[in-house]
Amino acid sequence: MSALDDTICAVATPAGEGGVGIVRVSGSRALSITSTVVRLRCGKSLSAITSHQLYLGNFLSEHFQTHDQLKQGHATVLDEVLVVTMRTPRSYTGEDVVEVHGHGGPLIVQAMCEALIQAGARMAEPGEFTKRAFLNGRLDLTQAEAVLDTIQANSLHSLKLAQEHLQGGLSGVILGHRDELVKLLAHVEAGMDFGEEDIQFIEQTELQETLRTMLGAIEKLIESAQEGRIIREGIRTVILGRPNVGKSSVLNAILGIDRAIVSQIPGTTRDVLEESVMVEGVMIRLFDTAGLRETIDELEQEGMSRAEEAIHQADVLVMIFDRSQPLTQKDMDLIQEYNHKPRVMILNKDDLPHQISLKDIQKIVKHNKNNLSQTEYVQACALTGEGIDLVKRAVKKLAVGNRHEAGDSVLVSRLRHKILLQQSAEALHNALVAIHDTHSVECVALDLRMALDALGEIVGIVTNEDILDQIFREFCIGK
Repeated sequence: MSALDDTICAVATPAGEGGVGIVRVSGSRALSITSTVVRLRCGKSLSAITSHQLYLGNFLSEHFQTHDQLKQGHATVLDEVLVVTMRTPRSYTGEDVVEVHGHGGPLIVQAMCEALIQAGARMAEPGEFTKRAFLNGRLDLTQAEAVLDTIQANSLHSLKLAQEHLQGGLSGVILGHRDELVKLLAHVEAGMDFGEEDIQFIEQTELQETLRTMLGAIEKLIESAQEGRIIREGIRTVILGRPNVGKSSVLNAILGIDRAIVSQIPGTTRDVLEESVMVEGVMIRLFDTAGLRETIDELEQEGMSRAEEAIHQADVLVMIFDRSQPLTQKDMDLIQEYNHKPRVMILNKDDLPHQISLKDIQKIVKHNKNNLSQTEYVQACALTGEGIDLVKRAVKKLAVGNRHEAGDSVLVSRLRHKILLQQSAEALHNALVAIHDTHSVECVALDLRMALDALGEIVGIVTNEDILDQIFREFCIGK
């Protein structure tokens, strides 16, 4: 990212037409730069008005000036605007901030930015406003990431989770563990300093018990990462089965629209189709795959290759069987092969005469000694919609159940957090081993320091510029 002592500006509202368009300016010269292009109707300067209050004014621009106006030094009004100043440190970035609220036309907000740049500001980079908020102590790193999660929330549960993190729920837990580690490390290092006097600043049993308790709490956070990711990103649900069992019909029935082409011709679905549907506050991301079968068609082979990749990444599998036909060897192979993930098994075409029953499917699953998954069974008819609501609820139940409600517990939702928690847990485990095996106090202190640094990196106490750039690059410009 560019120098943080510059004054930056950007459009803070989405692209396209809208009722209001907002241009945001932040930095030490935010007021003086904006003053060159804004005239308040009250006659006051921006530095003289009350912070956090809206004032009516005009935004001036040379873009629309006539030749006579240029000669006379008159400025042309680009738009009638509302202006608010937010003085440091009581602003989003912790710097002086000015927001100009005009009409939401693309030409207007673009002209405003160009005028501010000509006056001395520069265009903000993606996430630079939020990065400044982090660097100025307005947010820790988990809260900064939660800003992006709030913007990108795709369900009620994901929004609640993002807000919990934004309000400091996760960072509060992490900082609590970190503070406890700081105290333990201080006792251990003090013992190192006074080793010759044989002074113990903390009993070994107390140290071990505290570390075990902390390790258990961190491992619980790590275990929550799968559920947190699903709530944040949605449930990756892959629909699979042999050709012509009704996969695309089931997808269309779940969505309530004709999204996928339905045909009796095998191999109609060549690619993986993705759509989403909301179920009880959780987003289900549906992937319709090519029918799994032997083929020499190169396009169909590529479709099946992509289907295999989607299956590998899935949280839940939805297996479709045509109950109007006897089970084939391919059906049985699917049941046997994909037994490592939670599955919803659907007996489709329930409106036709039955050739197979739920007991037939359950018998195969029961006799599969390698079965490691939870399984739900649904009888459905994609044509009439019968049983489709049961399918959606079964997917949600298998992925997240009814375990999480906002405020009940803290969930980890990002891979970065999970990896760092794993590093911290490993270091705490190593410290316990070192104590048990009577290794030197220096070894214990080193392990505690590593655990401390990993926790600090989660909230941003320990920072790495490359990591910061990677995080804030995900943001849009203007946030």
